[in-house]
Amino acid sequence: MWNRTRKTMKNNNKLIAEFMGLTNHYNDNSMMVRKKPEGNVVLYVYDLDYDSSWDWLMPVVEKINLLDDYRYTVYIASMDTKIVDNISGNVIVEIDCKHSIDELRQSVYEAVVEFIKYYNQNK
Repeated sequence: MWNRTRKTMKNNNKLIAEFMGLTNHYNDNSMMVRKKPEGNVVLYVYDLDYDSSWDWLMPVVEKINLLDDYRYTVYIASMDTKIVDNISGNVIVEIDCKHSIDELRQSVYEAVVEFIKYYNQNK
């Protein structure tokens, strides 16, 4: 179970990284490249911390909020996360959690992953 969860987390983190503009390393699938004007940064997929760090996760939330001229809004309320299409009013993703700070981060993470899957299929 742990290995499957770790593999899923790795795949989800890679999905987020691609959404954030990172690309696969030309020679090694376990690495990704972030292109910067001052030089490329190479990151190992296992070092992507979208699943465990607010510092990594919140820029993703910000990018979603800015997509398509503010078409989508990420709502983080109490312990739940919801992403809404502001044009149609439809809820794209809604993730509920219990009562711990780790579960809130997990709910945001899961909502972001589900949104990116939706967005990639519908853009």
